[in-house]
Amino acid sequence: MTERTNRTVLLRGGAVYSPADPFATAMLVEGEHVAWVGSDGAAQAYAETADEVVELAGALVTPAFVDAHVHATSAGLALTGLDLTGCPSLAEALERISAFARSADDGVLLGHGWDESGWPEGRPPTLAELDAAAGTAAVYLSRTDVHSALASTALRELTEGLAELPGHHPTAPLTRDAHHAVRQAALAHLTPEQRRAAQRAALRRAAELGIGAVHECAGPEISSAEDLAALLALAAEGEGPEVFGYWGELGGIETARRLGAVGAGGDLFVDGALGSHTACLHTPYADAEHTGTAYLTAEQVADHVAACTEAGLQAGFHAIGDAALTTVLEGVRAAADRVGLARVRSLRHRVEHAEALDDKTIAAFAELGLTASVQPAFDACWGGPDGMYVQRLGAERAAGLNPFAAMLRAGVPLAFGSDAPVTPLDPWGTVRAAAFHQTPEHRISVRAAFTAHTRGGWRALGRDQDGVLVPGAVASYAIWEVTDLVVQAPDDRVAGWSTDPRSGTPGLPDLTPGVPLPTCLRTVVRGRTVHQR
Repeated sequence: MTERTNRTVLLRGGAVYSPADPFATAMLVEGEHVAWVGSDGAAQAYAETADEVVELAGALVTPAFVDAHVHATSAGLALTGLDLTGCPSLAEALERISAFARSADDGVLLGHGWDESGWPEGRPPTLAELDAAAGTAAVYLSRTDVHSALASTALRELTEGLAELPGHHPTAPLTRDAHHAVRQAALAHLTPEQRRAAQRAALRRAAELGIGAVHECAGPEISSAEDLAALLALAAEGEGPEVFGYWGELGGIETARRLGAVGAGGDLFVDGALGSHTACLHTPYADAEHTGTAYLTAEQVADHVAACTEAGLQAGFHAIGDAALTTVLEGVRAAADRVGLARVRSLRHRVEHAEALDDKTIAAFAELGLTASVQPAFDACWGGPDGMYVQRLGAERAAGLNPFAAMLRAGVPLAFGSDAPVTPLDPWGTVRAAAFHQTPEHRISVRAAFTAHTRGGWRALGRDQDGVLVPGAVASYAIWEVTDLVVQAPDDRVAGWSTDPRSGTPGLPDLTPGVPLPTCLRTVVRGRTVHQR
């Protein structure tokens, strides 16, 4: 839906999450900006002249969420295509593939989300099993971490030179360059209409969840320049969240600028993922006799960071394993030696995922001014004593992953995202996952997690003034149906949470596991309603 953005809107009768007034119950929006926050009594002065008065009836108003790492087309295809997320077994996956192939139109069939680590069979389908289920269809099915994929024989035959590429296997899932090649072949068969439908589905879903902005992590190995250009053009139509594009290509500064990207980074791969055994480690996997895959050297990282810094453009890298993070830090430090530490720090270069950090690594992040763009839902999905992380790394190493509390204590800026379609768009679920991390010492307060998923996304863009509801701020906000509002800190050293109004701290929804998450009633982006329940 669209509407003129110079309207005056008064919201009253609820709770407004604002540092300007912890007890605010009303807010006035003029055009694209917040004009005032305060009490219902004082709001009466604005009621007669407002174009619209929204009676909140006890609802909560917060800044809209920012998802700092998405892949919109792939996320949309997961929403509209074959979704194998949560599939309980190999046998069930093959049945779903077969049914999907029978019901789908001609062309490449796309799907996502299989995860053999939780299947009783303990393995993915063989190529013969996939072909039997898919028939003659060309099928691309990305694993849940999107770092390996099933590709049917028909799709493999569409991919030139596949058998010569690193990561190729004649009967098993494809990884590394072979995976990138079949993904590009599959996406190349999307029509512009199919791409637009997928992107619209992803942005519509984001708006329904109170997300007002997303960071699209594009690149030649994960999407295409055409895909990013189409997404930015769609977002410019103003029917959904704002989109900020990152172009993850080594030496891709000019391409990033031509596309209108805000950074030459994002999914610029230094390594792969733990689930696919391609995250790069110092010590071999617990369930494989190797240390994963290294895509870049420290020298390549240094050259890219130095060039981006000279160009005044943010750089960024995908790095999950401890060896990959060492490569990034060595490269960024070398770049700082060339162009100056202050200049490097000023651009807040990013590291996506940043899972396997120790105290030394965390200190280096803080020293170099690096932003950690992280996904708490990864721990919710794969952490804990019986999770995939323990399978891959063993209990001791797995317990060290995603140390959010230590990162915050060291002053490392956090920006939360989903990496959709790797995990679904789910902002309150993301906040809950950080606050109730499966390793208790890594937990942070709900308030800190909420800040990382709102202001953190804006700060990662260098826009420190955004992501809060104060006079003069951009009016990007969401209205939520909630029950209790509390000040929640899941920490054994405190009572858990407090509802004492004397604290002067605005409350947020109770996110204790098992408590229903808030429902989004309305999402507004720069004063324009993009979702209304």
